[in-house]
Amino acid sequence: MIATSVMQFETPPLTDPSVGRGRRLLWPAVAATAATGYAVVAHVLDPNQAGNYPTCPWLLLTGTFCPGCGTLRATHALTEGNVLEALQRNPLTVAAFVLMALGFARWTRRQWRGERRMTAAPAWLLYGLFWLIMAFWVARNIPGWTWLSPA
Repeated sequence: MIATSVMQFETPPLTDPSVGRGRRLLWPAVAATAATGYAVVAHVLDPNQAGNYPTCPWLLLTGTFCPGCGTLRATHALTEGNVLEALQRNPLTVAAFVLMALGFARWTRRQWRGERRMTAAPAWLLYGLFWLIMAFWVARNIPGWTWLSPA
């Protein structure tokens, strides 16, 4: 007769009670401060006025728009409450801000509760995001499609 032993693994706790909430919320606070600083600078230094910011290096070298062209102007428009203008400047930026705000809220909630870290995004999502950005890059440079240009 062969004796078998069953190994039992203990699952790690979902929370770490040894770490206080203040310490767990340090990085969300740092991220919120940085995002607020970016928004304040984009609001105060109007990117629509020449000389406040340098020209996009990609636009300067190639004469075509990169996926990020118009991001500062879209941010400036959002800080003034003008969502339609922000969508005209860079619709991908507006969508990214919404997704980042939702992700930040989820991250902060998990940190507040002391839950384990979130797992990385699945590969299909990352590849999909990559190809969406590439398609946007090509589409905004198609002659005649001025509705996607940041100008």
